[in-house]
Amino acid sequence: MKARFKLPLVTATAMYFAGGPLPTLAQTPPKFPIKPIRFVLATTPSVAGTDALARMIGEKLKVSWGQPVVVDNRPGAGGMLAASAVAKAIPDGHTLFLVSGFAITAVMQPELPYDPLKDFTGVTQIGHGTAVMVATPTLGVKSVEDLIAIAKAQPGKIIYGSGRPGSGDHLTGTRFIRATGIKVVNVAFKGSPEATLEVLAGRTHYAVVSFGTALPYIQDGKLLALAVTRRSPLLPDVAALEEKLPEFKRTTTSWGLLAPSATPRPVVHQISKEIARILELADIKARLPALGLDVATTTPEEYDKIVREQIKIISELAREIGIKKK
Repeated sequence: MKARFKLPLVTATAMYFAGGPLPTLAQTPPKFPIKPIRFVLATTPSVAGTDALARMIGEKLKVSWGQPVVVDNRPGAGGMLAASAVAKAIPDGHTLFLVSGFAITAVMQPELPYDPLKDFTGVTQIGHGTAVMVATPTLGVKSVEDLIAIAKAQPGKIIYGSGRPGSGDHLTGTRFIRATGIKVVNVAFKGSPEATLEVLAGRTHYAVVSFGTALPYIQDGKLLALAVTRRSPLLPDVAALEEKLPEFKRTTTSWGLLAPSATPRPVVHQISKEIARILELADIKARLPALGLDVATTTPEEYDKIVREQIKIISELAREIGIKKK
């Protein structure tokens, strides 16, 4: 009788020291989610762009996971306020950072209060956003070539509006100025909505802004679309900048989702798979073109590599166009 009880104990001990897992010692994946999800954004609330995307995804997550999704807009300090909030958050998957210019902030903002590579982990790339170069109809231009010609004929007279310095829109506009050799006056605003309104009011002549913000005004004829950063089916006759200027073939940003670095890997992968599923839903896919979003989801590991590559490319571009020395 004694031998009958000893055998399992010896076998179990041997398995333990041999590295074999015991059923009672197996790790249980953390239960997720157990409370509301918070999407932190570095942008202002608006009807377009990352804010609109966050709310669209949030609606679906609430249905599938049974937890509310709160959109926490934290604009300011070049995106550092939002990033800092996520970096310091409890790493349990309930606080996520929906980004569009994370790599730009990592390069352009001095003395970051966080480490862009060590304090975050990739969840998924969501896709590639589109910016559009718009002009007031009163300027009298119909194309990028016309804009370049009038700017060269009147150096320092054309006013160009952009988002805050170091934003994706600002970087695109600066690259355009550098590539064409034009001399214009740059006035930076808080974001795309503000820059768009200034062109509409005629206080600036042209701007580079988010696609979703400008599209209604383009369709109403109040703004003229000169070029886009990526071709869009909603503006099929508007060329991409890379077709006019080869310098724009290098992609610098994408929309994606980040989490605090210590977030459990099973949770990260769970979120990644659910976001990919949601973005393939028919009603969501039908709404994405108006945001200027070209979906391209990835695994967490793939997105980590993409972020590192984007930081590298932006660092090189920033030095090339003279807006960052190091």
